[in-house]
Amino acid sequence: MGTERLNRPTRAKTTGRRAENRRKTECLRGGPTPIVAIMTQPRVLVTGSAGHLGDALSRVLRGRGYPVTGLDVLDSPSTTVTGSITDRELVRSCLDGVSAVLHTATLHKPHVGSHSQQDFLDTNVTGTHLLAEEAAAAGVGSFVFTSSTSAFGRALTPAAGQPAAWITEDVAPVPRNIYGVTKTAAENLCEIIQRDRGLPVVVLRTARFFPEPDDTDDVRQAYDDGNIKANEYLYRRVDLQDVADAHLLAMERAPQIGFGRYIVSATTPFTRDDLGELRTAAPDVVGRLFPDYEAEYRRRGWRMFPGLGRVYVNAKARDELGWAPRYDFRHVLDALREDRDFRSPLAVAVGAKGYHAESTGVYTVR
Repeated sequence: MGTERLNRPTRAKTTGRRAENRRKTECLRGGPTPIVAIMTQPRVLVTGSAGHLGDALSRVLRGRGYPVTGLDVLDSPSTTVTGSITDRELVRSCLDGVSAVLHTATLHKPHVGSHSQQDFLDTNVTGTHLLAEEAAAAGVGSFVFTSSTSAFGRALTPAAGQPAAWITEDVAPVPRNIYGVTKTAAENLCEIIQRDRGLPVVVLRTARFFPEPDDTDDVRQAYDDGNIKANEYLYRRVDLQDVADAHLLAMERAPQIGFGRYIVSATTPFTRDDLGELRTAAPDVVGRLFPDYEAEYRRRGWRMFPGLGRVYVNAKARDELGWAPRYDFRHVLDALREDRDFRSPLAVAVGAKGYHAESTGVYTVR
């Protein structure tokens, strides 16, 4: 699909656009006025529409009747406008008539070795700031920024002899690379714009949902790929469908929230009382909670990781967004027992996209 040609609005149109977008925002809020009741679903801008999450969100939104503008530097079936979020005039055009923005476009951790730090700053920081500024100017009623649990960085790794880390939104990020630095900076810029300009913003720090193999050589060599991902549902992975659901809930509730940060990860079965034993004897803890896991793993020649260093906690997202993730370790075990794929149909349909066009190993586009 080629680049969509859009009429770029002038500043003289801003007042009218704001009024129209505010009316559509009332539709997101479920406002009862007659004019809202007869309106169609509000238009949503999805940035990064060629990526795993952007593609998934575009599919889900269109399936629910939302008109979608998909913006990405790469052409794809979900991309309607090809271009960069750093192009202010293009972004302004894409926001015409839009009531909600789902901002997934980013350079990711796998790009650290292939892109400069300036590239990360341009895309993740400047691009996000520009997009949020223009969204505020256009009167957009809901802005959802996809961040990452990688923002926590070194806070995810406890010192030797310490229990596993209990990761909630209260944990202060300690970024370990340019990816984490720029995602954290972008989150903070979004918060400033919300406070100064009134743009409703929800930040979602998502756990792993990519289908590519693990990026750690020794883990990848020691465990089957399905084994790794099954284990991760206990503490650091989330299904693509659950991520998409969280984004749509955030989009709907942003006007009431104002600004919020949430961890988006599969619901862990662990509690704080498990953290000490999890660090050194994870199979024992999992065995007590899931007595059937050992037989199923034995049948497949799989193993539980000997120890876990962190546990992501999604309680705030469940409580405040009304999010109810469906894909957890219990689901995984039930699917394995029945020899079914434990991924959601959406995750299967979107598939693996990789992160590079050229050969770079596990993150190459397939």
